[in-house]
Amino acid sequence: MADIHIERKHSLGLAKARKVAFQWAEQVEEEFDMECIYAEGSEADEVSFKRSGVAGTLVVTPNSFDLRAKLGFLLGVFKEKIEGEIVKNLDTLLAKSASAPTAKKTTARKKA
Repeated sequence: MADIHIERKHSLGLAKARKVAFQWAEQVEEEFDMECIYAEGSEADEVSFKRSGVAGTLVVTPNSFDLRAKLGFLLGVFKEKIEGEIVKNLDTLLAKSASAPTAKKTTARKKA
């Protein structure tokens, strides 16, 4: 198994970071057929994501994104490529958050 750990600092605050995380969840659901569950908290949120061969979490705080994922044996061979795509996607969303983001409805389910 291969592990991925990506951390990005930001100054968005929780409300704006939450919007970025929803966009990220929607994007990985569409592009990578991930199942995402979004759990909102008072101080931090957590997006759990999984699909065959991949499982992980994205912890969203007022000042950081902390993504941790475990890749199964077969996908572990592609760790660098997968990690590069995650970094590119997250960094693109963070860059766009500097401008006025448009609200999009995510298909990620909220945890009750």
